[in-house]
Amino acid sequence: MRIKNKPAPTAAEKRHIERVAAMDCVVCGAAGPSEVHEPEQGLWFASMPLCPACHRGPEGWHGTRLRWTLRRINELQAINKTHEGLNA
Repeated sequence: MRIKNKPAPTAAEKRHIERVAAMDCVVCGAAGPSEVHEPEQGLWFASMPLCPACHRGPEGWHGTRLRWTLRRINELQAINKTHEGLNA
């Protein structure tokens, strides 16, 4: 879903988003395709793949973040793990 005043991703960003979406969840390892979470609107190259539970679920990023806490991972570590996976 695109937010009303948010600029559309560039062609390069779209390619990156597709690659990230094809990955497994960086938090729990659930098989992709994944949802793409950006740490701040428009920072597509810092985005990470998350399963629906780790992204939008009640214990996910947009909830209590319990799934993240139990796995001892933060957003910066998730970004790093995403880049490792993309460059493997």
